[in-house]
Amino acid sequence: MLKFGSFNSKEGDAIVILEKSAFAEENLNIESDYFSEKSSLHKVFRNDIYGDYKYLPTSELNTIKATVIHPATEKHLIKYSFQRCYFIDETPQIYNDIVLPHLTNEQFNLQWVYNILEHKSEAERIVVEDADLNTGFVMVPDLKWNGDVDTLYLLAIVNKRNIKSLRDLTQEHLPLLKNIQQKGIEAIKEKYGLDASQLRIYLHYQPSFYHLHVHFCCLRHEAPGILAEKAHLLSNVISNIEVTTRLLSKGYHTFCSQGK
Repeated sequence: MLKFGSFNSKEGDAIVILEKSAFAEENLNIESDYFSEKSSLHKVFRNDIYGDYKYLPTSELNTIKATVIHPATEKHLIKYSFQRCYFIDETPQIYNDIVLPHLTNEQFNLQWVYNILEHKSEAERIVVEDADLNTGFVMVPDLKWNGDVDTLYLLAIVNKRNIKSLRDLTQEHLPLLKNIQQKGIEAIKEKYGLDASQLRIYLHYQPSFYHLHVHFCCLRHEAPGILAEKAHLLSNVISNIEVTTRLLSKGYHTFCSQGK
């Protein structure tokens, strides 16, 4: 039995997320423990050359990644419970009258974000950092990443604390966004050997927490939340702001910007 007190003295409900770890490609060879006398194969059915089996590798290869949220608040319990999904065209009025008041009152505690920015937690996990208060950020592995390059998943968390989401982005934030894009790509290339063409770099809307952050994922990895209705490529966000800025400078005042 897992005793949460072993790493957290607080009592309360906990959320435990279990995920099967991805296969490590370098281990998938005939000499590995995936194919040994220690493993077993149980036939479900066979039809000519096609067979369906249940394969049981050794216990060492049956790792399950566990993410623990403890103590979990009522908001966490709701978030990870079954939720129906709906499409809504969010107008500026809906955002200002409904969404903004709601997220202001119901936002998750962001202390864990500030702990990262202030090096109080996860300092040893930092991939790259720019300490500039206006254009800087801290990049760390996402909790969902298992460490395999093919499933690379990093978060770039901005230092500025007054940008909730892409709804707040304007022309003044272009240096910030471009800095994250450039330095994030350079760091990943140096540390993990992936270049820009192998990365999916995007922002979520709506995000899971309202402190601006950018997702960097290996293109081969179909991470949660990459579908068109939620993920917005960072390059497109930058381009939209630049186009909007040019149009506004020419008098197209009714054009709707990225943030508004």
